[in-house]
Amino acid sequence: MKDNPYSLIFGQEPSQMISRISEITKIISAFSPEKPSQTVFMISGIRGSGKTVFMTDVTTRLKKNPSWVIIELSSESDLLTELAAELSGNVKLAEIFRSAKINLSFFGFGLEVNGVPPITSMKVAVTKMLESLAKKGIRVLVSIDEVVTNDHMKLFASTFQIFTRQKLPIFLLMTGLYENIRELQNEKNLTFLYRAPRIELGPLNQNRILQNYMTQFKLNANEALEMAELTRGYPYAFQVLGYLTWENGGDYRGSLADFRQYMDEYVYEKIWSELSPKDRTVLHAIAGCPSGVIMEIRAILNMETNEFNPYRKRLIDKGLKKKKKRGYVKMVLPLFEEFVLDKYREM
Repeated sequence: MKDNPYSLIFGQEPSQMISRISEITKIISAFSPEKPSQTVFMISGIRGSGKTVFMTDVTTRLKKNPSWVIIELSSESDLLTELAAELSGNVKLAEIFRSAKINLSFFGFGLEVNGVPPITSMKVAVTKMLESLAKKGIRVLVSIDEVVTNDHMKLFASTFQIFTRQKLPIFLLMTGLYENIRELQNEKNLTFLYRAPRIELGPLNQNRILQNYMTQFKLNANEALEMAELTRGYPYAFQVLGYLTWENGGDYRGSLADFRQYMDEYVYEKIWSELSPKDRTVLHAIAGCPSGVIMEIRAILNMETNEFNPYRKRLIDKGLKKKKKRGYVKMVLPLFEEFVLDKYREM
């Protein structure tokens, strides 16, 4: 039996995936010119929206170009020090730094140049490394997955801003939940991030999901459409339903109970735990109003428009619901209405 082509592991690139070509092209087209139009992109989305896989797709494509060096960092670490360590640890780049007489022995990186005093400032060290790479036509892309706002991240972002003002060949690609990206952008000393382009990962193309399921499970168009609609384009749901259907011998209807349980336990419980009591109340009203008419939802909640709108906007920002059309709202995630209603019945 062939290996299951779908994956249940968050962030792992599965063999069956639907690439977001237009968004990827937008980033690479902005970064690639001699005078790039952008040096930073922020990728936001809800858990399971494919942020990590998307970033991996971008970096994998850029790696094919020998003029790009990809450095993966964590926002929980001392980013500037880690960047210097990663650059100096690259054998090819270390030769460039040695030729440029950049002595990094003070930091314990092992890059020592006889007769040259060691650099004692990390910012100066990275600046000199980037300057030497610029002369060789080499660009550095720093990728940070699931950013959080902490002292390490704020220091790195402010230093990155200086590097870009100096026109050094460094680029930044970050992913994060809606609220974490927004918190970082709102930092008073990081206004350049507020102006940075943000790509919000919404639902996958339903027709691409349909075609994928038709091919993998030998389904007719109606059956594949039913499967595709069950996912609502949510990338992780696409993987989970595909995985369980594969394990169930291609019987997707027989996989629905497991699909619902898996989404509840591994995705929705975490999302629910991070919501305020009032957000949960508003979601419950939305879930209990099949029409999605905002006026009816407000009546259930006994809320005026000015009281309801902040909750509505916050839930949209979190990626939990979308504007269906003026005067309407709709849940984004598959089977999330049932989950919310069940949570209230348990109370």
